[in-house]
Amino acid sequence: MQRAPAKIEDGKLIIDLPHELNADHIETVTRGNGQLFVDFEIADPRRSRPQQRRLFFALLNDITRHFWWVGADFLKAMFYNQFYFYTAGKEISLSNDSESSVSDVNQLLDLVIDFMFEWHVPFKKGYELLPKDEQYYLYECLRHRVCCICGQEHADIHHYQAVGNRSRKQVDHRKLSFICLCRKHHELIHSMGGQSFLDYFHVKPITLGEDDLINLRIMTKKQMDYWDARYARK
Repeated sequence: MQRAPAKIEDGKLIIDLPHELNADHIETVTRGNGQLFVDFEIADPRRSRPQQRRLFFALLNDITRHFWWVGADFLKAMFYNQFYFYTAGKEISLSNDSESSVSDVNQLLDLVIDFMFEWHVPFKKGYELLPKDEQYYLYECLRHRVCCICGQEHADIHHYQAVGNRSRKQVDHRKLSFICLCRKHHELIHSMGGQSFLDYFHVKPITLGEDDLINLRIMTKKQMDYWDARYARK
């Protein structure tokens, strides 16, 4: 993700782009209708925190427990190199005098978390330190169907907003938020109530993009087109 200076004026986020956007790409993704959506996050330029360092090395320990023949030094170098290529040449460091920012280290942690989900590495010590309200972690739980509370696999994708008796095909899921829960915690959120559950476990449901909704078989492209046409008639 690229970084650029921005400011808020009259409730609008104004981004000072370092270069012009690719007009052909914009034409493709907007289908020529001029409506453009942007994924963004607020960068945290503060220096990295000791908690982030502890989490990084706890996750590395979880990986070395699972892949006992791989050393922590090798993993550290591998993830540093991944960060370097992912950010187009940006260096990362977790030393005490590091200039790396909170956002930089969060990006590094996202790479580690992604690796662990992809290779089915159990979260053990690292799970205790994971910020359960981190959006990327919650997203990966949904993508891999892992309970965000206990880490159990083959979990359910839970609609936070009640769908009710309506057919799932009669709902625009792009307007809803989701959280991945095992059967035990799925039942618990219903018995406790949504907000009480979120407050107790310090989690927060997230929305999903169109590609993710399709890949997770929550919604089809045909259903999206139906809702878009319906909105256009209003």
